[in-house]
Amino acid sequence: MASRKLTFTLPDDLATQFLRRVPPSQRSHYVATAITAKLREREEDLARACEVANRSADVLDIETSLDGLADEGDRIQEPW
Repeated sequence: MASRKLTFTLPDDLATQFLRRVPPSQRSHYVATAITAKLREREEDLARACEVANRSADVLDIETSLDGLADEGDRIQEPW
């Protein structure tokens, strides 16, 4: 897998803890694992928020109102 070198700025206390607790040979892997987990968590949060919104009667009313504004030829057929 290709990799890219990045530069980040961390608060001093966090950087100190990281440098003390994670051996130099494991730091890139540690950061990559942490970022992967956080991105997955954010994606799951977004999916849950969309599911909640899609069950909302208010959201359905708004979508129905907006659908009425478009010409028939302008409507995009939703894949679901």
